[in-house]
Amino acid sequence: MDTLIFEVKSMGKLEQNEQEASQSFISTVAVIGFVGGALWSLVAYFAYTFKFIPFGPAVILEPWALGDWKTGTLGQWLGILAIAIISIGVAFLYRVLLAKFNSIWPGIVFGFVLWLVVFVVLHPLFNTIDPITEMNRNTLTTSISLYVVYGLFIGYSVSYEYHERTVHEGESIQE
Repeated sequence: MDTLIFEVKSMGKLEQNEQEASQSFISTVAVIGFVGGALWSLVAYFAYTFKFIPFGPAVILEPWALGDWKTGTLGQWLGILAIAIISIGVAFLYRVLLAKFNSIWPGIVFGFVLWLVVFVVLHPLFNTIDPITEMNRNTLTTSISLYVVYGLFIGYSVSYEYHERTVHEGESIQE
């Protein structure tokens, strides 16, 4: 009788540990997205400050916010926060599509595809950004580089975490 109770308790703890492991992976992906968005949009703010690109992170607020405040320092910091929050979704998108590839190349390609989506597909939402055919070489190089390292950061971080949890630790990650 004592053995049976022990086994039932052990199975319950095993199920709880599996649930906690998948929850911690979900929270890890969310943190990777938030930190990646905050970090690389902060770097973009410095690039804007030093005139490498003519727009800062506040450009994300352009379709929704009215007034001149969004082009100032407050707008830039709120833009960094908005990008960090949106990046949580971007990290989950990478997790769903490409997490199984444990290499830097999917992250680099992911970042470039994000750049294409923002600067080609979503361009009509952002009036202050020139079309890519009219951008100067510094803007193109800097913006593509920022998106590529952003994609690399999120991509490789998520893939590494996925690989560590599935291969080395033998955890089951819910698909």
